[in-house]
Amino acid sequence: MLHSTDLTIGHYILERLKQLGVKTLFGVPGDFNLGFLDVVEKDADIEWVGNCNELNAAYAADGYAMVKRPGVGVLLTTYGVGELSALNGISGSFAEMSPVVHIVGVPSRATLKNKPMIHHTLGDGRLDVYAQAARPFVAAQTILSDEETAVAEIDRVLTACVASRRPVYLGIPIDLAKAKIPGTGAQSLSTPLSSNIWHVNEDLHEEKLVADTIAKLIRKNLDGAAVLVDACAGRKGAKAETVEFVTRTCLPVYATCMGKGVVDEGYERYGGIYVGAFSRPEVRDAVENAKVVIHIGGLPTDFNTGIFSAKLPEGLVELHSTWTTILGTKFDGVGMKGLLPKLASALEPCSSDTRIKRPPTFKPAVTQIVGDDIKQRWFWPRMASFLRNKDIVVTETGTSSFGIFDVPFPDDTITVAQTLYGSIGYTIGATLGAATAGREEGRRTILFVGDGSLQVGVQELSTMIRTGVKPIIFVLNNAGYTIERCVMSPDRSALTVNRTWRAEELDSCSKFHDIQDWRWTCLLQDLGDPNSAQSKSYQVRTRDELSSLLDDDEFSAATRIQLVEVLMDKYDAPDLLVNIANAVVRTSHK
Repeated sequence: MLHSTDLTIGHYILERLKQLGVKTLFGVPGDFNLGFLDVVEKDADIEWVGNCNELNAAYAADGYAMVKRPGVGVLLTTYGVGELSALNGISGSFAEMSPVVHIVGVPSRATLKNKPMIHHTLGDGRLDVYAQAARPFVAAQTILSDEETAVAEIDRVLTACVASRRPVYLGIPIDLAKAKIPGTGAQSLSTPLSSNIWHVNEDLHEEKLVADTIAKLIRKNLDGAAVLVDACAGRKGAKAETVEFVTRTCLPVYATCMGKGVVDEGYERYGGIYVGAFSRPEVRDAVENAKVVIHIGGLPTDFNTGIFSAKLPEGLVELHSTWTTILGTKFDGVGMKGLLPKLASALEPCSSDTRIKRPPTFKPAVTQIVGDDIKQRWFWPRMASFLRNKDIVVTETGTSSFGIFDVPFPDDTITVAQTLYGSIGYTIGATLGAATAGREEGRRTILFVGDGSLQVGVQELSTMIRTGVKPIIFVLNNAGYTIERCVMSPDRSALTVNRTWRAEELDSCSKFHDIQDWRWTCLLQDLGDPNSAQSKSYQVRTRDELSSLLDDDEFSAATRIQLVEVLMDKYDAPDLLVNIANAVVRTSHK
């Protein structure tokens, strides 16, 4: 680290980011962030990954943060045109609780004060309009104004990012990036920032009261107790405590769609995914007919609850990051991270009680398929045997995000998806970020993406080649937006699980769901690897072809970036997607 008398604002920011575990910055250079980029380029511990556009860079920072939990991702853009391009990605990070630090190079302090008509502005003197646009999508925001307050402002914003698990906005005027920090400010680095900043239950007496009350309720209903793990168990820093709780108590455990992967799905007491009316019958029965459900980190979104069809029992205990409810009574200030270990200790003596029910076995649903075409009902169960421990699984909004839910994950699998926000094309940039973080941790990265979504963010394949990450990319080529084909008005819906449609009915589907087909197996060559020295592409049409590829040791070793074009019927979709889409149609047309 530099001597305190040489420490600039740019250096200080990088040192703080390194304390939070950051090793890579994503973004696009622009004239207002070049001063800060000079500092980045000279830092031996930080890798700069320049992206093809700012939106993909935002997705990459998000994917990086998803894998580095509880760490953060970092995005750098320039003023106005750059930051606005990234804003959709930032809003997705806010919705999905992904902590991304958005650093924006802005005009000099004198320019911001005097408001001349400079480039990248609207020409009306409103130089602060872009920061105002970002404000609803970040947990904290600042544009640095001087050397004396810079340290406090940087620390405030970074702490807010970590504590809230949401994006923040850090504006650096071009004349401050290399400005020296006063000696007293530099001393702050001796107190490191931590990525483990969580709510602490201050009232220990009330915490004990809550734990005792829940434990008593569960003991009384051991023959009908179950645990439901949801999104915030992982996103709000309680994954370890949740895993400890379910393993020490031996209670049957299920997960929502957004809670998938928090608890290892090979765990003997894990029963599968609960998605309301669209759950497997045995899972729905076990959850909805339980006497007591401990719901950890609930996030009641439409898709996460089966279009709000979830029916949890009256004996419901909800554990959140800063509060708990027991049978409808709320206890503010008692959060799950502190409460779960105490519950585990209180209930562990009951773990061998024979009244505790065993959940149904969670295994792939094997369906008999006529012919050798690759169908969704076959594809996803087959993928279960291809995945392995420590994989990063990235699924695009569409058939992939719904097909993956019933695939049992091996231990320590990390999932990257946008189940709530659902921005089409998110996963290509996110895969770059996830694979970058995964390379730091020795993980394999696997992307499942549709042809339509890949066309949105395809440029980042070239960045993957340039940076040397090696994901396996399955492109589900179904000739367009199959998820949109599912969600149509009731009189025109092309897909229903229990109905066979006539050819003329399928042909009547709107053409706006169709896209131009590409030569998908040529993409990696065209985007930076003309001689296929770093990559390899495949096309599979039949189940035998795909199975042979998945069983190939060289392919599964992922020693290069690989793309597999999987040809599928344009009207074929996972049952869960079709059923939920039909529910969406019925709801939206009432």
